[in-house]
Amino acid sequence: MHDFGAKALASTPSYALFLAETIKDSGLPREEFELKVGIFGAEPWTENMRKELEEKLGIKAYDIYGLTEIIGPGVGCECECQDGTHLWEDHFLPEIIDPETLEPLAPGEHGELVFTTITKEGMPMIRYRTRDLTSLHYEKCACGRTAVRMSRILGRSDDMLIIRGVNVFPSQVESVILEMPEFEPHYLIVVDRVNNIDTFQVQVEVKPEFYSDEINKLLELKKKITLRLQSVIGLQPDLKIVEPRSIERSQGKAKRVIDNRKLV
Repeated sequence: MHDFGAKALASTPSYALFLAETIKDSGLPREEFELKVGIFGAEPWTENMRKELEEKLGIKAYDIYGLTEIIGPGVGCECECQDGTHLWEDHFLPEIIDPETLEPLAPGEHGELVFTTITKEGMPMIRYRTRDLTSLHYEKCACGRTAVRMSRILGRSDDMLIIRGVNVFPSQVESVILEMPEFEPHYLIVVDRVNNIDTFQVQVEVKPEFYSDEINKLLELKKKITLRLQSVIGLQPDLKIVEPRSIERSQGKAKRVIDNRKLV
């Protein structure tokens, strides 16, 4: 990127974070990089993650959406307003359904995204269930386009964790972590079952400037993020603060959850 003056980056958001760290470690001034724009997809990411990427890479970050079964990349993309992903209705008919009852939901309601292809010939899809949870908005965008806009993917209906009867999405954990300046945007959720009771551990990296050998300071950070997670999720996690750079970095889709439960 530095040598060739790359101006655009297309990747998963988690890999873009890895690249941001690599740029910092390289010792090369960020001002020498010519990156202007990032197009990120293939995994759910939050608005707070967008801010983190834009700040660390000095870019405008846009969400892109695609599915291998439908066409690959290009099913939809954000415009300059960054206010929802425009889905190209001349090629794909999107719907939102209740993932349990399969009944259609009204515009603006959150549910599972379903696609019917209009122009695809080789392998047309009729009401293909994506498992992605989102909502659709039909108001005209500030950019002037009238194509329906899809809100950010909350998660996948098959990725939702049910822990002690509470529905938990990794994106909820991510949004809390990225609200707090003391923590890096790298985390790991570990779920297990001990004596027939679900355990819920969240491992999160503290930034180097906030990492301390003083137990009281780490306990204060732990309490702060634990209370915030509990207020958002409705469940108190076993919060584990880990050293900087100790959580494995992803060069593809990030693995955020390890579920060790043996459910029979």
